Formats: sequence, C-alpha cells, structure tokens
Amino acid sequence: MKVAVVMGGASPEHQVSLASGRGIATAIGILGHTAIPLVIDAEGNWVDGQHEAIEILQACDVTVPALHGEGGEDGTLQGFLAQLKVPYVGSGVAASAIGLNKHLTKALLKAQGIAVAPGVTLTGPDLTDTESALQKLKAAGLDFPVFVKPGNGGSSFGVTRAPDLPALSQAIADAAVLDPQVLVEREMVGREIDVAVLEFPDGRVDTAPALEIHSDPDQPFFNATAKYDSGATRFVVPAPLDPAPADRLRRTAIEVFEVLGCEGLARVDFFLPADGAPVVNEINTFPGFTPASQFPRMWAAAGMSYVEVVDTLIRTAVARG
Repeated sequence: MKVAVVMGGASPEHQVSLASGRGIATAIGILGHTAIPLVIDAEGNWVDGQHEAIEILQACDVTVPALHGEGGEDGTLQGFLAQLKVPYVGSGVAASAIGLNKHLTKALLKAQGIAVAPGVTLTGPDLTDTESALQKLKAAGLDFPVFVKPGNGGSSFGVTRAPDLPALSQAIADAAVLDPQVLVEREMVGREIDVAVLEFPDGRVDTAPALEIHSDPDQPFFNATAKYDSGATRFVVPAPLDPAPADRLRRTAIEVFEVLGCEGLARVDFFLPADGAPVVNEINTFPGFTPASQFPRMWAAAGMSYVEVVDTLIRTAVARG
C-alpha cells in the first residue's frame, strides 16, 4: 500500500510529531509498504503546498495523521481527510476534538460517572481578574497547590504548578497565551499511570500492560523538560500493580475510549491515589509515537513490536474504510 504520514504541524508539539512521523514511516517501509511523508510546517502550511498534498493524500490507500496537539489531533486534519474521502488511522472528528479539549473531556467523563481531577475552567475576564478566579477556585473547594493548564494541547506545554496566589496569576497568564480556556485543577497525590488502548482490525479493543512514570526528581512535575530532555525520568512497564487496581485501570481506560467515541488508538493517563480508585488526568487520541514513547513501550511489554503496532493501526483503518 501507499501510506501517507502527516507530521509536524503548528502546535508546540511540532518536533515531537516529526519524531513520531519518522518512526512510523520507517515501520511502514519495514512492512513492505511505501511511506510518503507529508510535513506541515510550524506555521501550519503544507511544505509541498496544499494542492500537491491533496493529490498525494487522495492517491494513497490510507493516511496516518501523526500530529500532536492543535491543528492535527483536534479533529481539524481528521475533518479535512474525511472531506477528501481518505481513510485514516485513529479517532474521527468529534472524538479528536473532545479528546484534546480538557474541559469537554472532563465534563463528558464526569457525566458518565468516571472520576476526573477536580477543577474549574477559566475564560474571558477571569483570565486577568485574579480575585474573580480565586473566588471560583474557593467555590469549587480548591486549595493551593493547584495545577494550571491550557484548555487544549498536550506534552505539558504551558502547564504550571502554582503553590500560592502570585504563582497562580502568572500561571494563568502563561496558559492563556496558548489557549483562551485555562483549567485550574487540584494537585492529585498518587502514582502516575498510563494505559495504552488499541483497536484491532476485527473491532476488538484491548489494553497493554500499564506503565508507571517516575518523573525526574529535579523537575517540579512530569513537565515537558522531564518528558523530552531529562535522562532521570524513568518509565516502568509493566507497572507494579496488584490484580484488582490493574483490572480497574484497564476497564476504565476502555470505558473512557468508548465514552468519547475513540477509534484506533489512545493513551489514557491516570492518577492512582492510595485508595486504589483511578482518577483520569487526560486522554491522548494520537499519543507520542517515537520508538521510545510510552504507547509503543506498553505494547512491547505485551509482546507487540513497534512495527506490529503500526501494522495493526493501518490494517484497522483500512478495515474501517
């Protein structure tokens, strides 16, 4: 098959996407298919030009939208591909858009009785009126320290831990540069556990063994530096879990995948407090996909190589049409 791999994009995760795309393209070649890389530059323009990109996409059998963050993981590219009638890997427009929007994800999961980190969403005047924002936090029962996040996006870009009011004001301002919606969440105390969800060509959905994150102790939390620039961050897979919490994480991850209407793949990130009841932090509908990323590592622990995971994604997308 001819497989287009779209990578790059205008989000802060541009470089991560390029690395994911290169890894996927290499795997496609190993599988005996022809990988055709299509790069979107950091300003959001197709490097080959949009008309040329459309011709290439329509000439391919399937597309892998290996973009992370806004403009690619948020339903924008998925809608473009659907309009071109091009089969593609991963979730559709609605699930992608909801999955990247932390406020919508939490609202939908909470409505289904799935535990999420307590928090409030700030917009408009609340982004510059610290006193008003503080009143909303108090009304929601939030005390310092809190985490402040842009409403959309991933890889912890723009995320700050705020231990006090001055830090809160600066954190809100920093997050608002990236998104007009800003989430303020309670700091969750517990283990950080990721679960990889994969759909197979026959429609079956399963999870790999969970992964535990041990972030760089010199960083305040699992931020972008700890993720990409630190040699001190460790991923432990399979995570050391008793059977009961392991099963609960697995079932909850699949439930999140299904409630949001996801397809193909997702990584669901959890906090696991001492009581063992998992709390959803976020979902990534197209998680980091370099050979060293969490998603392929988890499937490696299940006995699936990086190439086999890519093969499964492509065959599932083709089967779905």
